[in-house]
Amino acid sequence: MQTFKKPLSKEAELYYLTQSKNGDLRARNILVEYNLRLVAHIVKKYNNFERDTDDLISIGTIGLIKAINTYDIEKGNRLATYASRCIENELLMMLRQERKCSREFSLYEPIGTDKEGNEINLLDIVESNNTDMTENISLEDDIKHLHHSMKNTLTDRETEVLTLRYGLFGQKPLTQREIAKKLNISRSYVSRIEKKALSKLKTSMDSTSP
Repeated sequence: MQTFKKPLSKEAELYYLTQSKNGDLRARNILVEYNLRLVAHIVKKYNNFERDTDDLISIGTIGLIKAINTYDIEKGNRLATYASRCIENELLMMLRQERKCSREFSLYEPIGTDKEGNEINLLDIVESNNTDMTENISLEDDIKHLHHSMKNTLTDRETEVLTLRYGLFGQKPLTQREIAKKLNISRSYVSRIEKKALSKLKTSMDSTSP
């Protein structure tokens, strides 16, 4: 279990803040080290089974560094008060970006129906300039297109992760943490594989779209 140092005294904090403002990287690093407890405390509010705590602490630490670099000593407030807002802002920005990526790469977001009235769920990863695509592309052809792109673009591991993550080929959709446990790898590694595979798949389908 990771342990964090107790906060600096007000006098010590002011000293290192002054040194940091003068370009002393060692002073800045000391301020970061002694405020990681604050980062961990804030991270608890945003942590859940889908996210790795170490990843969140890394994101929060970026916010802490920004706080140290922009903190105004003249205002007289403790660094923790100002840093808390910066840390939360960094975490919230990450969460908003995650939701944006999720919408961009979702394989289930419905956008229309095919000629037979079947809902089309896979076309949202294909950017098309054809305004009549729902009239010209059948669901069957789209699924074949997806299978072809996966077979010719992705590695076996990437295919496995996407298949498990999105319930392709009759599989049950799993969370990243469930996949990590199943494949005996870290949750953050599953996330990287997923993002890379979706990016490769999107590029492949874009290049072969009629």
